Amino acid sequence: MTALKKARRRMVPVAALAAGAAIALTGCSSGQISQTADQVAAINGNHADVGKIALRNVHIVFPAQGTEYNNTKGGKAIIALSIINNSPSVPDELTSLTTDLGTVKITPAAGKSTVELAPQQTVVAATKPVKPTTPAADSHGASPTSAAPTSAKPDAHGTDHADVAEATTDPEAKPILIEITGLTKDITPGLTYNVAFNFKQNGTVQVQVPVDAGATERHESDKSGATEAEHKSGH
Repeated sequence: MTALKKARRRMVPVAALAAGAAIALTGCSSGQISQTADQVAAINGNHADVGKIALRNVHIVFPAQGTEYNNTKGGKAIIALSIINNSPSVPDELTSLTTDLGTVKITPAAGKSTVELAPQQTVVAATKPVKPTTPAADSHGASPTSAAPTSAKPDAHGTDHADVAEATTDPEAKPILIEITGLTKDITPGLTYNVAFNFKQNGTVQVQVPVDAGATERHESDKSGATEAEHKSGH
């Protein structure tokens, strides 16, 4: 018997074992839904930086039922994000947004006339309409204390702590609202849209803004559920 024939005979059982292992793995996983299919991927908004300003989790909000936002041509949409002023001492201001999607309207936080970015401050753009800028008076005719403007006097060293007090406030407590009105086209999940953010001190940054796909549910048949249960019990 030649050496070549011997080598071929040794390869036969090895190939048979490999084929058997492949069949076993296939049978083990058939009807099973992978772990990633169980999970609903949250929108990962885009991010950008310009000067000392950082934009985080920038995305267009998926329209909720019963709201005025529909993300369709002629309608309205909302942009949500967090804006951080990383400067230790220089304030800034978000002056405008520009996009070919439509006209952008910025509503400042309650009690504010502009979108101010104090040093080391985070400003959050809400995913739904903000509260009215003029707080309602209570039964005694007094305005709620939470609407009172934050102020601080210089300490013994001459340092004004107004910006520090503002920076420590929960940014989600007084969000701003960014709306795109008169949409020129339908906004589709899975696509990105160019939006320019314009700041008074740090300039302009272009961002490719993705669209929130909204909450999705995983659907499985009775057969797949039973197979998965059998798989778990069998392994």
